Amino acid sequence: MTKHLLVATRNQGKVAEISEILASLDVTWLSLDDVGVNYEVEESGKTFEENAILKVEFCARKTGLLTLADDSGLEVDALDGRPGVHTARFGGPGLTQKQRYQRLLESLSSVPWEQRTARFRCVVALARDQELLGTASGVCEGMIALKPAGMGGFGYDPIFYLPERNKTMAQLQPNEKHRISHRGRALAALAPLLRAELSNQ
Repeated sequence: MTKHLLVATRNQGKVAEISEILASLDVTWLSLDDVGVNYEVEESGKTFEENAILKVEFCARKTGLLTLADDSGLEVDALDGRPGVHTARFGGPGLTQKQRYQRLLESLSSVPWEQRTARFRCVVALARDQELLGTASGVCEGMIALKPAGMGGFGYDPIFYLPERNKTMAQLQPNEKHRISHRGRALAALAPLLRAELSNQ
């Protein structure tokens, strides 16, 4: 019997990345568009964990499917941890991903290199029906580059610089990115629980 796993997002880049990270799972990956959920869950939480739980509980309850949700974002030390939970909306409504990271670069234009430390943070949550099954988190430390580089990934990857690799996240090969990224680390931590739940389907 085919096993289905719903990722509580319409972001196809995120669905593709999660399915690549968890490629060893024998599942059919579904997005919210695939299951006809067109209601936007208000991400009103003050933390990534709160938002991940809000999304996963709503979508699991709505669909009855085993559901995975993540909430992730960029914390920039020179901006006192912003944009944080507002990463996807940084700069205001209607902007492209490129416009958002360009806006972030503009906001750091006077910040010297040594003060451009930042991190990607991710929390993933798993739920089925009415039950939250568990959460896991991952962090990737780096810096905000002076200018974008690389064509891979999505979101803020072109400006997230990894000093130990002398590359931005967008310059990494997918397998390398998945090993070290915030999302990769969070999903690796959640994988044992996820496999156990899939085996019960």
